Amino acid sequence: MDFNARTSHQFRPQASTNNGNRGKQQKNDSDAFMRLPDHEIAGCITEIGVPFSLEDLHKPNPQQIQKVFEWFGELLMNATRETVEPAMRAAAEDVCGEHMEVLPADTRNLMGFYVSLRRLLVECGIHDFQFADLLRPTHDRLVRIFSYIINFVRFRESQTKYIDEHFNKAENTKARIETLYTENQDMEARLDEMRRQRKSMDSMAKEKTKRNDELKARLLELKKGQERIAERLEKVKSEKGRLTGQLEERTEECLGLRQESEKLRPYVLQSPAALQQSLNELSENLARDRSQIDGLEKRSRALQTSSDTFGIVCNDVVSCTKVLEEVSNELQKEDEENLKAAKRRDALSERGNNVREVERHEAMLQRQLKRWLERTEGVRNTSKEKADGAKAKMEELRTVHKRLTEERGEKGREMERRRVRIEQTEKKMADLKENIENEIHAAHDEYLKMDSHIKLYITEMEQSI
Repeated sequence: MDFNARTSHQFRPQASTNNGNRGKQQKNDSDAFMRLPDHEIAGCITEIGVPFSLEDLHKPNPQQIQKVFEWFGELLMNATRETVEPAMRAAAEDVCGEHMEVLPADTRNLMGFYVSLRRLLVECGIHDFQFADLLRPTHDRLVRIFSYIINFVRFRESQTKYIDEHFNKAENTKARIETLYTENQDMEARLDEMRRQRKSMDSMAKEKTKRNDELKARLLELKKGQERIAERLEKVKSEKGRLTGQLEERTEECLGLRQESEKLRPYVLQSPAALQQSLNELSENLARDRSQIDGLEKRSRALQTSSDTFGIVCNDVVSCTKVLEEVSNELQKEDEENLKAAKRRDALSERGNNVREVERHEAMLQRQLKRWLERTEGVRNTSKEKADGAKAKMEELRTVHKRLTEERGEKGREMERRRVRIEQTEKKMADLKENIENEIHAAHDEYLKMDSHIKLYITEMEQSI
């Protein structure tokens, strides 16, 4: 049935009589190998899950034809109007801006799907696919386009093993590239985080160092103040001891003089003049002692004032000592912070080593990615070479098919001539058979007549005997 359908398209009376359509005839001859009968096209489309009949092919409906094309696009390219909608919407926003409603979404998506479908049909061998084939399809165009697509699908199914192999390799390479890219992004994020932590730790270390320097300067100042206060305290203590010794000496002298005056008192009472003199002496001694006592009291008050001052100074020294203890505690904490900072610097250096290790790993991953890309490019080139070889082989097969089609046409015409000759010979044989049968019937009739005559003659002879 396929042979009759193809020969019916191949040997047309108009193509044999019209020399002006010779190019079209050659094109039809080249498409004869790819062109399929209407019922086979309708059956194939129905098998894929889209109800389609010969009436739909002879009187095509644009919506139904677009649905069939969309199914072929999804099968072969995974492209539909829904898949191209985001890109077409973004393009409409870039081109039309706020007036993107001027171009309806269905028309916009259909135009984007037409571009993808046109690339598919170019690969299938249809180089003259137009937008009118989606909006105003015709029977001849649909038969030619569907024939090429179905033959391409059949060829693709016959090469499924190699296609799946290369597709799996490409998918594995793509997955590996995505994995490496994700790992690279994670490593870059970790590297940025470590850099930020390093910067924050550097700033904290600088602040701690600055604060440590300030505390050290304050501690030196406090130590110098403590030394000055300690020297002043020693001087005050020594002065206090000296004055206390003088006061004790003067007190002992005063007590000794009083004892001596008590001893001399009986002797003085015997002579008024001596007593007066002794009294004057004693008055002078008393005045002198009073003046000394006043001086000592003044000195004692001064010493008391100095003692109070010394108490205040002692309190200041105690407070300074507490401050020094706090400073020592702060210094101890600072030392601990320095130890922690040293540990953090060590950790930072270790993280720096990790960063360098990550960078080295990243460089290695970049080299692996480059190698994978080169391998992918090699696989792509190999696939392209195989596709070119398959295309060349397809061209050779088309040439062979064209030659076989011409030979089959010649044989068909020869068979037609032989059939005519056989029919003529059969007609002649039938005429001869009819003549022979007539002659046989005539001979049989003559035989019967002769038999009857012989029997009659024998009967007459028997009667005569």
